[in-house]
Amino acid sequence: MPKFYYIARNRAGMKETGIEEALTQEDAIIKIQAKGLTVVNVIPEGSEAFGDSTVDASIRVRLKPKHIRVTTEDITLFCRQLATLIGAGVTILMSLEIISKQVASKKLYEVCLDLKKSMEAGLSFHEALAAHPKVFTDLWINLVESGEASGNLAVVLSRLATYLEKEAEFRNKIISALVYPFILTLVGFGALLFLSLKIIPSFAEIFKSFDITLPFLTQVLVNISDFLRKNIFILFLAAAGIYFLLHQYIQTKNGRLNFEKFQLKLWLFGEFFLAFNVEKFSSEMATLLESGVPILYSLEITGRSVNNLIMGDIIRKIKDDVREGKPMRDSLERSGFFEPMVIQMVSIGEEIGELPQMFKRINTFYQSYCDTFLARFVSMFEPIVLIFLGGVIGVMVVGMFLPIFELSKISG
Repeated sequence: MPKFYYIARNRAGMKETGIEEALTQEDAIIKIQAKGLTVVNVIPEGSEAFGDSTVDASIRVRLKPKHIRVTTEDITLFCRQLATLIGAGVTILMSLEIISKQVASKKLYEVCLDLKKSMEAGLSFHEALAAHPKVFTDLWINLVESGEASGNLAVVLSRLATYLEKEAEFRNKIISALVYPFILTLVGFGALLFLSLKIIPSFAEIFKSFDITLPFLTQVLVNISDFLRKNIFILFLAAAGIYFLLHQYIQTKNGRLNFEKFQLKLWLFGEFFLAFNVEKFSSEMATLLESGVPILYSLEITGRSVNNLIMGDIIRKIKDDVREGKPMRDSLERSGFFEPMVIQMVSIGEEIGELPQMFKRINTFYQSYCDTFLARFVSMFEPIVLIFLGGVIGVMVVGMFLPIFELSKISG
C-alpha cells in the first residue's frame, strides 16, 4: 500500500509528523484527520521531499476542490477549523493558510487567500470578512468584531461554529423528514399516471372489440384516461406556468408577505411555521448576546437574517422600543406573534440579567417542538397517503374488471 509523509498540527497547535499508509492521498488525509490532527502537508512516497522532515510550507499539497460554490457545510467546517486553530494558539494568518489547503470549495479557497492578503495589508479580520458579503453574513462579521474587541476571538468563533452546526443539523432534520413523504407522493402519483395512460387504454381497446355498453364507473375512468392522454403535455405546461407565475409573485415584497401570512394560517402547519421562525430568532439572539454583542445590534442583525418579512418587521419594532428604553416583554406581547411562555421567559431574563440563557432555553424548546411535529407528521402522512392511493387504485381496478364480470354473466 502506498505511503504518505505528513506534517500536521495537534489540538495544542504543536507540529507532528509521521507516515500514513493509504490507497490515495485523499484517503491518507482522512485517516490523519481522524486522529484529531489538522493537516498541513501530505507528500506521497517517491517524491523528492518524502522522508524530509523539514518540508517547507510552500510545497504543501492541497486537496483538489470538489465543487465551486460555497455550501453551508463548507462554511460551517471552515468556522470550526478556524476556532480550533486559533484556540490552539495558531495565528489567524497561519490558520487561514492551513485551512485553505483543505477546503472542498474552489470559491472558499479563493476567499481564504483573499482574507489572508487583506489582513497582511493591514485590515482587521472582520473588515476582511466584510469584503465577502455573499459568503459571510452580518452575523459572522459582528461576532468576529466582538471577538476581536474583547480578545476572545477563539471563544466567539467556537460559539458561532456551534450555532452553525446546530442550525445545519436542524435544517437537515427537516429535509430528511420531508424527503420520504415527497418520494412516496411522487411514486404514488406516478403509478396512477401509468395506470391512466397505459393500462386503462389497453382495457378500453379490448372492451371496444366486444361492442358492449360500459358500466358508468368504467366509462368515467376511460374518459379521464382519454382526456389525460390527449392533454398531458398541455396540463404539464399549465402546471409549470402556474408554478412560475406564483414563484415570480412570491419574489415581490407584497407576494412574499401574502405567502407568509398564508403559511401562518394553514391548518396544522401554521403553528409549525410560527415555531420555526421563533426558533431562528431565539437561536441567533442567544448566540449574539452570549458573544457580547449589544442588544440593539443583535436585534438589527437578527431582523436582517431571519428571512421572514413578518418576523423581520416585528423585530425592527422591538428594536425601536428597546432603543426608547422600553422592556422587550411589552414589544413581544404587543406583536401577537409570540406565545405567553416566550414573553414570560424573556421578561425573567431581562429582570435577572440572563437574557442569553433564556433565549437558549426558548430555542431548545422550539427545536424540540419542530422535531416532534415533523416526526408525527411523517408517521401520520404515510398511512394517509397509502390508504388514499390504495383506494384510488382499487377503484380503478374494480372499474376495469366490471365489464369482464358483465361479459361472464352474458356468456353464462
